[in-house]
Amino acid sequence: MKGSRGRGAGDNPANRYHAHAKQAFDDGWHQEPPVPLRTQVAIDSTRKAITYNQSPDIPFDRSINPYRGCEHGCIYCYARPTHAWLDLSPGLDFESRLFARPALPGLLKAELAAPNYRAAPVALGAITDAYQPIERDWLISRQVLEILAEMHHPTVIVTKSALVERDIDLLQDMAREQLVEVAVSLTTLQRPLARALEPRAAAPQRRLQTVTRLSEAGVPVRAMIAPVVPVLTEPEIETLLQAAADAGAVTADYVLMRLPLEVSPLFRDWLEAHYPDSAAHVMNHVQALRGGRDNDSTFGRRLVGSGVYADMIRQRFHLARRKAGLDGAIELRSDLFRAPRADGQLTLF
Repeated sequence: MKGSRGRGAGDNPANRYHAHAKQAFDDGWHQEPPVPLRTQVAIDSTRKAITYNQSPDIPFDRSINPYRGCEHGCIYCYARPTHAWLDLSPGLDFESRLFARPALPGLLKAELAAPNYRAAPVALGAITDAYQPIERDWLISRQVLEILAEMHHPTVIVTKSALVERDIDLLQDMAREQLVEVAVSLTTLQRPLARALEPRAAAPQRRLQTVTRLSEAGVPVRAMIAPVVPVLTEPEIETLLQAAADAGAVTADYVLMRLPLEVSPLFRDWLEAHYPDSAAHVMNHVQALRGGRDNDSTFGRRLVGSGVYADMIRQRFHLARRKAGLDGAIELRSDLFRAPRADGQLTLF
């Protein structure tokens, strides 16, 4: 695993559709350090704003994703394999060759104006983070949120970025009408581990500060202890929940680390590079959660695992959540939605 400063993956392995793959080889000669990667952003000419799903594992059936790929570079990201559909690598390409969707706000207005549209909570940034660093320049998530706020549409934001604080003005107004919740992902409080796992995401303590600032503005925050990585972050479940409660979160959930398709070899390479002494221990525990495999994509098991070890984690989590006072619920309203007319204007009634 060669690595590139500030990146999660160490290389650009071939995706699952490639007929051939390259493999690094050390011939004993001096190797030049890798050249730092610059993030490239291209336009993704999407034709739809809202993506629908029928998954029984998640509490929303629709999402909006302003970007493809994610500059945060989290090595465990379950979305990495989606870059294979673009004939790119789920490795470094996923975190450095990004795609923005500037047409999304216009498409969203048209879809919300459809006569048969019925409002229900929509997730902003369900696949990749809507507040990743390139959002500072592109402002697509901000424009989308402005439309959702204007139309009183219930919204769930999932992020590990402090940039979401920029939009507190919109979130505060939406929260007054029970139209929004922000789920802040908390993985670990260990800064060195966080830097290696999530190289361009906000630092752990900065995320807790974001929880506090949102909470103080009246925006309900869900602490997402996600992903739980066996051996590396799993011992912190109780500490993370208490820290989230102290910061002002009102409820919490968790998701076990998933290693679908190309993510599994990427994560294994990362382990050997960063935690070689723990690599076998980590993967043994991963497989204990996944029926002896690196991954189990079965509905009902893919987020929480199965077996004795998974049951132990679930019991620990629920006990710690109750002890921290985070076992409440956030209810969003869908009855306030006001659809725009076809010309983009809101209806009077």
